[in-house]
Amino acid sequence: MSDVDTPAHPRLLIVDDDPALRTLIRDFLTGQGYGVDEAEDGPSMRAALARQRADIVILDVMMPGEDGLSLARSLADSDDMGIIMVSALGTESDRITGLEMGADDYLPKPVSPRELLARIRALERRRRPVGAQAVDATAHYQFDGWRLDPVRRVLRDPGGIIIGLSEGEFGLLLTFIEKPQQILNRDQLLELARGEDSDAFDRAIDTQVSRLRRKLGTRTHGEMIRTVRSEGYIFLPAVTRA
Repeated sequence: MSDVDTPAHPRLLIVDDDPALRTLIRDFLTGQGYGVDEAEDGPSMRAALARQRADIVILDVMMPGEDGLSLARSLADSDDMGIIMVSALGTESDRITGLEMGADDYLPKPVSPRELLARIRALERRRRPVGAQAVDATAHYQFDGWRLDPVRRVLRDPGGIIIGLSEGEFGLLLTFIEKPQQILNRDQLLELARGEDSDAFDRAIDTQVSRLRRKLGTRTHGEMIRTVRSEGYIFLPAVTRA
């Protein structure tokens, strides 16, 4: 058995009508030890999945015939697999639409293979079993009327509206809500939030906190993240997991 088929990595399926891009991504990811299959459209995607189940599908949005949003919705409804969407449409509203269709992550084109690898690894960690028990895909966190789905990385405000988060903002928020009402210094936040992949946290941690505050603060009453002078930050709301 070859290295790319070992169970250390999930099986990947690239669905994109651009053969040059598929080849670029496939060659890079196989070089990282992943088993990778390819498809050019919806019918060939379904044929590929019938031959070999994929753990994570890397799915283009704009394709001839059935588009990626429709395909993402069908995959989210029919099977438990990760979905990373890629698209030339990279606005926040496009990303939110992709997440609403069932995607776990959304990357704008042109796609950096290194960034895609970081997103795949992050999705692996979120979906990885903890100890002997698998992560409950229906579990979520609630705080002050907000709701965070840690598997699909979807944050909804008290009105049910999805709030778009960058990779860094999501990691930071998840760190805060897993350690609520505790003072965390900058080094702790950087280490806990970024995990193995530092690309999403190249910017200063204070900048990430400021951006997350704006997204939370414009849609809620009261302070959520408080600065503790000379010590760090504290997430004030009580958090429950359901």
